[in-house]
This record gives sequence, structure tokens and C-alpha cells, in this order.
Amino acid sequence: MLKFRPRTSAHPPNRHDDPAPARTRPATDDARPEANDLSRYERPRDEPDDFRHRMLANIAALAFTIALTAIGIWLAVSIAELRRTQDCVLMGRRDCARISDMPRGN
Repeated sequence: MLKFRPRTSAHPPNRHDDPAPARTRPATDDARPEANDLSRYERPRDEPDDFRHRMLANIAALAFTIALTAIGIWLAVSIAELRRTQDCVLMGRRDCARISDMPRGN
């Protein structure tokens, strides 16, 4: 049977030369930076935000995504149709070709 010893402290042990224990030591501003303070990661803006340019870039990205999706769907349908035709031919059938309705000239 394995015995587990309870931890005596949730904090790491203090150094021997530190007179005040970690729990009673007053917190200083330079000891730990604020976790929610993200101002050090901000950079100053050299020029104002160009809303029109950003919206045009978003519209272009959306159009590109829609075009890629449409091409992908067309490609999947074409491959499925080709597979059906190939399966039909491999079964030995003769009426596998797709007949399109062509208008008759009068």
C-alpha cells in the first residue's frame, strides 16, 4: 500500500535569509505585473484605420472563398458523374452516354 503525505504548504519554501514569510509579505508593484494589463503589447498607430480598404479586402476574401467553394462543388459533382458513367460502362451497358436535349433546327 502506498501512503500519500499531505503537503505542508501550497507555496514553495522560503529562502532562509528572507525574514518575512511569503504569506505576510506585502505585495509590491514591481514584484508582479498585472495579468490583465496588455498596454505593453499595444503599439501606437502611425496612421488612422482605413475602414474602406479593410471592407474591400474583406469583400475580396469573401468572393474568393465563395469562388473556391463553387469550384469545389462543381468538381465533386463532375467526378461523381464520371464515376457513374464509368461504372455503367464497366457493367457492359451500352446506353451510358448522357444525351443532352439539343434544340432542333426547323
